[in-house]
Amino acid sequence: MQPRNMSMSGVVDLAAVKAAQEAKTKAEQARAEAARQGGGTGAVSPASLVIDVDEAGFERDVLQRSTEVPVVIDFWAEWCEPCKQLSPVLERLALEYAGRFVLAKIDVDANQMLMQQFGVQGIPAVFAVVAGQALPLFQGAAGEAQIRGTLDQLVQVAEQRFGLTGLTVDPDAAPGEAQAAPEVPVGPYDALLEAAVQALDAGDLAGAVQAYKNVLGDDPANMEAKLGLAQAELLQRVQSVDPQQVRKDAADKPGDVQAQIAAADLDLVGGHVEDAFGRLIDTVQRTAGDDRDAVRLRLLELFEVVGADDPRVVAARRALARALF
Repeated sequence: MQPRNMSMSGVVDLAAVKAAQEAKTKAEQARAEAARQGGGTGAVSPASLVIDVDEAGFERDVLQRSTEVPVVIDFWAEWCEPCKQLSPVLERLALEYAGRFVLAKIDVDANQMLMQQFGVQGIPAVFAVVAGQALPLFQGAAGEAQIRGTLDQLVQVAEQRFGLTGLTVDPDAAPGEAQAAPEVPVGPYDALLEAAVQALDAGDLAGAVQAYKNVLGDDPANMEAKLGLAQAELLQRVQSVDPQQVRKDAADKPGDVQAQIAAADLDLVGGHVEDAFGRLIDTVQRTAGDDRDAVRLRLLELFEVVGADDPRVVAARRALARALF
């Protein structure tokens, strides 16, 4: 199979002036928020420049990461002989370009939904995501000189249009050496979690929220606290609303983002999980810019309430990815 789309002409179509400005603004906001929270400012290990990505981690590892650095996606499979020639070249160039792009490898056999969302008709296929915008690079085997030319154009577009200058790589870390994970306190938190449950039972939603936040302040990965906080905050949001008025506003104002978000909260509290997810995914499809971000973030919060392993969440994540692209 001969390579195709070996130019960056697709960037012009996908990044028209208004869309590019919006994406650049969002990328700048995301970087500022990461810096405010103490993330995204340190040097990374060379090992973090080449990552395996699946459907569950796509939003974090590709969409969110693309606000900091261009993410090149390599669609491959174990049985694909041309992939075995192309992938090592891309991996070597990711290290050589030293943080100017990140290579995300997606096994199409294990992630067919992502393959369909990108419209991949044959592999190897290489795409890029820049500031949340997807663009095709090439399909099929390609010479290294052609690949370099495409990557050079990608890096240039990312910097000039979106202000993405890439990641800083730690020169002292070995290429295969992963950054040491920070130590995280591991409890015990039984007393705090019990206090949160008691507060919920007593109707003290503010107290429950604070108790869960106290746990997460020491142990950000505590899943019980994450789930509890998401549930408590949801109940807190709907505590003082007029359900009939919320439903009326959502029906009368389909384009009102806040009305749809409020109605989705009520849907979920009432046990109508698919309705809540479907309402917000439909709203994502109809909106752009800050409105779309607000809806997407609320949807992610509702995913936390239901639980990442719930089949309804898995299906909704796939529908959200389709809506975003």
